[in-house]
Amino acid sequence: MAGTTTQPTSRTRSWWGWGWTDAHPDDAECAAMGALLPGTLSRPLPVPRVRDLGIGSPAVEPPPSLAHLVTADPGDRAAHAMGKAYRDVVRALRGRPGRIPDLVARPTDEQGVADLLDWAGDRQVAVVPYGGGSSVTGGVEYRGDAHRAVLSLDLTAMGRVLEVDTEGRAARIQAGTLGPSLEDQLRPHGLTLRHFPQSFEFSTLGGWLATRAGGHYATGRTHIDDFVQAMRVVTPAGTSSSWRLPASGAGPSPDRLFLGSEGALGIITKAWVRLQERPRHKASAAVTFTDFHDALRAVRTLAQSDLSPANCRLLDSGEAALSGAAQDGSAVLVLGFESADEPVTARLERAVGLARSYGGRYGGTAGPDQAPGEAAAGDTGGDAAVGAWRSAFLRMPYLRDGLARMGAVAETFETAATWDRIPGLIEAVRTEVGSAALKATGHPATVNCRLTHVYPDGAAPYFTVLAAGRAGDEVALWDDLKAVAGEVLHRHRATITHHHAVGRDHRPGYDRQRPEPFALALRAAKGALDPRGILNPGVLVD
Repeated sequence: MAGTTTQPTSRTRSWWGWGWTDAHPDDAECAAMGALLPGTLSRPLPVPRVRDLGIGSPAVEPPPSLAHLVTADPGDRAAHAMGKAYRDVVRALRGRPGRIPDLVARPTDEQGVADLLDWAGDRQVAVVPYGGGSSVTGGVEYRGDAHRAVLSLDLTAMGRVLEVDTEGRAARIQAGTLGPSLEDQLRPHGLTLRHFPQSFEFSTLGGWLATRAGGHYATGRTHIDDFVQAMRVVTPAGTSSSWRLPASGAGPSPDRLFLGSEGALGIITKAWVRLQERPRHKASAAVTFTDFHDALRAVRTLAQSDLSPANCRLLDSGEAALSGAAQDGSAVLVLGFESADEPVTARLERAVGLARSYGGRYGGTAGPDQAPGEAAAGDTGGDAAVGAWRSAFLRMPYLRDGLARMGAVAETFETAATWDRIPGLIEAVRTEVGSAALKATGHPATVNCRLTHVYPDGAAPYFTVLAAGRAGDEVALWDDLKAVAGEVLHRHRATITHHHAVGRDHRPGYDRQRPEPFALALRAAKGALDPRGILNPGVLVD
């Protein structure tokens, strides 16, 4: 049974920053935030305007057969020039967005994708796939000058749930389907994909697949990989269509070739994904710890238990204060459980009891909870700290952009490592990135940490950096701080990214992390599937 798309909205997306234009902090709120951080500007940078970019005519024109799919509108081109990382926001604020795509294409079906790739290959046009545009690693922009022109391939006109198999709990969904539309189309069937990254509102199924995105589940099915049943991918060499199977041991998985390929090997057009019944039972709680290392031990034990919490996020004292979850210097563990068929209060109580055995404090009452991406009317958290964390979680990208307007550095990065390395890794990042920021700006920096996903054998630390900027040189400053962080991650054998993808910003770390025989095979796959080198050049391999 097919669903109906609900992609359009009356609200306006920001072309230069995160989310909706009507949700951005105003000048007064920006100034108030900047006043709390030494070394910021006296007044916020003005909101950038497309007309000030001086966007010229495109270097190529599409053939008449494809003209109905393509636009050269300056606003569209500016909005597709970059993702939503801090360095992207600052470049837009400073009027230096980089290479603006010559054209933006919105194919409505697979044939349109194939036709656009054929034309682009013939004309030496680079093709940069674009879903919701929420990349924070330079994954949706073109850098360099090796191609005659650049085409941003926007998949959001392909936004339908095509088929739902209620018996097998799976759905065939077009890759351009945005998160809210996907869930809206599944809701009448009583089913859900239940993959809620922080970018849920502004990202697509195809983007999740192409970047191996992490969702809201803190344990178990943490990545979109776990939900994939089959995929269709259009490449310049032909279309790859894997069989829909519950499992297979038939050689290397074709889906694994394209999961995380970031559009460098082909364009994901649709996928069969595994669904589940919508949860009816939810409960949450927040447990506070005086000692962060005690909290780490509690979380490790939870991850190695059979409790499988849906949410198990540990905030250090700085992150807890920033989100409003605690203001007394405590670390906060946010726990959440959910189920479609049985109450979860007993599991939550067991988890709270386990946390208490490591020095955790809990004085609240467990109550209903919801996932960050699921805005259920009237559904409130059972703990004030949980509600504060959730509100801050959704608001934080907007506040980051407000701080960027004040000339501050406000950005995040994430990683993953085994438990034996986690304490030392966190301490080294805090110390070395903080010291580098102080040396570069003359002002102390804040480096906070939270664990977003936990496993029996390790965890995914997620760091927030708040620091004074260098007026007009904010991008270079952040690049330097990120390089310091990258060295720490490499030294501790922590991945360059747990769920934000490689893009172009993480290429140096990825090149060092992957084994050379695998790199050799990846280059060969790139050469075979994209012989003219037009697909997202600079991502993953050269």
